[in-house]
Amino acid sequence: MSSTTPPTPPTPPSSGATPPPGQPAGSAAPPPSHRGTSGWVTGGVLFAGVLMMMTGVLDVTRGIMAIAEDDVFVATRNYVFEFNLTGWGWIHLIIGVLIAVTGFFVVRGATWAQYAGIGLVVLGGIESFLSLPYYPLWSVIVLALDVFIIWALCTNAQTKY
Repeated sequence: MSSTTPPTPPTPPSSGATPPPGQPAGSAAPPPSHRGTSGWVTGGVLFAGVLMMMTGVLDVTRGIMAIAEDDVFVATRNYVFEFNLTGWGWIHLIIGVLIAVTGFFVVRGATWAQYAGIGLVVLGGIESFLSLPYYPLWSVIVLALDVFIIWALCTNAQTKY
């Protein structure tokens, strides 16, 4: 029996351009959407999407607690942005659902969700700032998470275009 080697595919003609550093000659350059993105930035966006789902669900639970007028919230007098606790609950509930659903689509890689996520997380940050007197420690934690989420989504959006 004689063994035959499979034919090698023809190589495309060279355009004369040198390949990017770290790539062998004749290999294709990565698509433009992947140039300049590091694994950390991509991981940061994935983490931001997961954080959006987590903070959205926690915002929903905070909304349910406020609607039920739970005793967890601090009663503050003479607050400039004083709202009915039930009203705050509905605001947290609605924005929390929107943030969680958008976070799911960020994890799935939807570009529209990254831009919508930036806007919704900004709203969530404003919501947390305005609810500082009602639940101070959690509001500060959520504000810090919101800053990271906005940064990660903006960084990824910047590298795509």
